Order: sequence, then C-alpha cells, then structure tokens
Amino acid sequence: MLCPYCERDVDKVIDSRPSDGGRSIRRRRECKKCNRRFTTFERVEKTSRLMVIKRDGTRVPFDPEKVLRGLQAACGKRPIPEEVKVLLVREVEEELMKLFEREVPSKEVGLRVASQLKAIDPIVYIRYASEYFNFQDLEDLSREVSDLQDEPPVIPTQSDLFTK
Repeated sequence: MLCPYCERDVDKVIDSRPSDGGRSIRRRRECKKCNRRFTTFERVEKTSRLMVIKRDGTRVPFDPEKVLRGLQAACGKRPIPEEVKVLLVREVEEELMKLFEREVPSKEVGLRVASQLKAIDPIVYIRYASEYFNFQDLEDLSREVSDLQDEPPVIPTQSDLFTK
C-alpha cells in the first residue's frame, strides 16, 4: 500500500477490524519510511456485474447510486433517515445478486424497492409507485391508494430496519 504522505510502499499494519457491518476491513497502517499513520479499507469486489435490462431493451450496469437518488427524490421531506435509505438499496442489491445471475429486468428492481417502501412509509411508496409504475390517470393512482389502505399496516421498528 502506498503511503499517502511519502508515496513509499513500505508499511506495517498496526490494527485491523471489521467495518460497515462486516462488509469491509478497516486497517490502521504505519509507514516505515516517514512514520506517519493512515487508514485503509478493504472490500470484496463484486466480480460479476449485474446488468439491468431497461424497458426499451438496452442494458446498463446496475447502479445502486441511481436507485438511491430515485429513492431520495420519492422521500422528499419525509422523515426517513438516510441510513434507512442506504440500507434499503443495499438489501435490494443483495437480493438481486442472489436471484439473478447476470441480468435483471428493470421492472424487478422497481418492484423490490416499492415492496420495501410499503413497509417503511406509504406516502413515499405512493410517490415512488406513481413515477415507477407510470400511472396513466387518477384511477390508477386511486386504485393503488385503495389497495394500500386495504392492506394491514406493517410498521417496522427501528431495530427491524438495521438488523438485516
């Protein structure tokens, strides 16, 4: 590892510990040349990139940041912590990686995000669904709201959102 201060490749690891819920390793290092300390993170690189098949048939790499931006737009000023949004995107990505080997239809991505949103915040769900499912008129929107009202409410606790 190159030292960020002197750019030499002579260092030793002083401390290692899991980070990001076990998804990465945080390493504290000390350069043997300049004696300065710095931190590095080690993460698993996903070798098989998941491709999303869009409605028009084109294929693009799955981008969790794009999913997060859409989610943030739907959330608007709703009181949903950023950690919950990031966790939702991470869970959807992990689920897609388990279920689809190389390619996933864009509709599947949207359905999985929408189903998670139903349990978190029905207003955000309706905002997301109205954009994602491309409601054509007020009847479509009204039908979705009625269906949502007919379902028993699922109110996740704070620990439910962070224990997965």
